[in-house]
Amino acid sequence: MRCATMRAFADLLDSLIYTRSRNAKLRLIGDYLARTPDPDRGWAMAALTGGLDLPAIKPALVRALVEERVDPVLFALSRDFVGDSAETIALLWPEPEGAAVPAGPLTLSEVVHVLGTISKSDAPAALAAMLDRLEADERFALLKLAMGALRVGVSARLAKTALAQAFGLDVDAVEEVWHGLAPPYAALFDWAEGRGEQPTPENLPVFRPFMLAHPLEAEVSLDDYAAEWKWDGIRVQLVHVAGETRLYSRAGDDITHSFPEVAQAFGTPGVLDGELLVKGTTQGGEGGAGSFNALQQRLGRKLVPAKTLAEYPAFVRLYDILFDGGEDLRALPWSVRRVQLEAFAARLDPERFDVSAVIEAADFAALEEIRAGARDAAIEGVMLKRRASPYVAGRRAGLWYKWKRDPLIADCVLMYAQRGSGKRSSFYSDYTFGAWTDAGELLPVGKAYFGFTDEELKWLDHFVRNHTVNRFGPVRETDKSLVLEVAFDSVQESKRHKSGLAMRFPRISRIRTDKPAREADTIEGLRKLAT
Repeated sequence: MRCATMRAFADLLDSLIYTRSRNAKLRLIGDYLARTPDPDRGWAMAALTGGLDLPAIKPALVRALVEERVDPVLFALSRDFVGDSAETIALLWPEPEGAAVPAGPLTLSEVVHVLGTISKSDAPAALAAMLDRLEADERFALLKLAMGALRVGVSARLAKTALAQAFGLDVDAVEEVWHGLAPPYAALFDWAEGRGEQPTPENLPVFRPFMLAHPLEAEVSLDDYAAEWKWDGIRVQLVHVAGETRLYSRAGDDITHSFPEVAQAFGTPGVLDGELLVKGTTQGGEGGAGSFNALQQRLGRKLVPAKTLAEYPAFVRLYDILFDGGEDLRALPWSVRRVQLEAFAARLDPERFDVSAVIEAADFAALEEIRAGARDAAIEGVMLKRRASPYVAGRRAGLWYKWKRDPLIADCVLMYAQRGSGKRSSFYSDYTFGAWTDAGELLPVGKAYFGFTDEELKWLDHFVRNHTVNRFGPVRETDKSLVLEVAFDSVQESKRHKSGLAMRFPRISRIRTDKPAREADTIEGLRKLAT
């Protein structure tokens, strides 16, 4: 039976949320795509892969809408308990009064058409009318779809794999053309069901999936592997085809407009893989690569002011080459591609592009010593690449490894806690922690919500509930008596925080019930670690 209703989409999301098995999720998505007609299955794929944009619907609009129909205090208390706005609204939304609700099921394509073309002023009434037509779980699906935050345990890669398996396609072939197609992907489904030719990315600046690395777990021979620094920026792909340049993030998002100086400097036909960095005010390491904190001044900006461009100039440290002009090099060994990458880079502007150097080490023990001595603002660790490896999408065993530098450790004091979302909505799982000033004041230095086991989460939740001294909406302030050992990759000076510091990737590594809070680390001590 072919079904395109919101009921079918809601059932899919509900099943995915409560399914842990990867294979079971693949079957659920595949079955849905096989029984759902065009264009609805295409819109569903866009939603599952993060490619659906309904700009008229914003979280603030949705909150204002529900507060017109429900007591705002009741909504705030319920949201605190449930931990998810869409789920809370779906459950609280009242039955419509007075006017008759249109008969007939609401389809996914109807939702996308209306919400994708409507003005912001008309959006509240249109969304409310849709919510009135649906049951609670359908309302949940609609709100998740509209706000672009499904969070059902499905990555874009898994959704594409499900599509490929459902129709007997090669997932890498699907990935190859994905970014050259637009939702609802009619040409893709025509190919999948034998009605059309396979789409090709020829003459289109499309994104190709990155080759990824496994964590290093055992020593390898440097006769077989080359070592490079793992830079602490964001992975990017540079594409110049048919006179067009695109800059893609690791997720395949087009970030060309955020880094116009890089895009303008890349006018040589080809496809390159590298790390986007800024020179910034914090200089460090080879080539003057700045810290990730400096790069953050540029991230997420669609329009970059001239002052920001001048203060944080961006450049790309190149790792690999996928295409040289129209020649596909991905099947060649890394050692051959490396030679061609260096030749290609020699034709580029050295202010915007350089090549990540190979680390010279006599053996693995020598490399380990070099890695241990490197704690630079822009260095995250070491990459080990098999010299004979082709460039293949995803993680393939035995080809590339990442060997991150050992984390820094600090003892900090738990200050505030907030409930998590989704499966953690019943637990206080988001922790803000601080360090002492010389004057004895405790200032926040970071926030973490992972690193602990399920049993430790239960213990921490119980501690927060029994040591609360104040409440600020959904946030609880604790009595500042518990020390948490925090692991983090680096710490940088930051004007955005009262402490003047910002931790990079903090996580809870140990609960220190044995240590008095007064013996926790100081701001000054952390500042000495700043890079």
